[in-house]
Amino acid sequence: MGRKNHPGRSSSRRETRKTKAPRPLPSDGAGFYGTQVTEGPRWTHGEPYLFRLMGAAAATKFYLCPGCNQNIPPGVAHIVAWPKDSGRGAEDRRHWHRHCWDRRH
Repeated sequence: MGRKNHPGRSSSRRETRKTKAPRPLPSDGAGFYGTQVTEGPRWTHGEPYLFRLMGAAAATKFYLCPGCNQNIPPGVAHIVAWPKDSGRGAEDRRHWHRHCWDRRH
């Protein structure tokens, strides 16, 4: 004999949960996991920069490092950095070799 569902009961817990609207990410990109704040390159006179590590698997294009003006080929882990308070957000992101970022001062 088959089971009868009780009227008025939800067959799924998901139906009874309230869905929340996702919080918008900050426009400066700080909402990404692993983003850190530090002093920028010397030509920015100490302006705070946001940066995060870009893993080798996520590096799919060639980038030009502003620290040494050499290519960062696809598949090489590197740093992505941009000004925290000024600039145009994603348009100001720059990709750096890790050792060039460490020597930026």
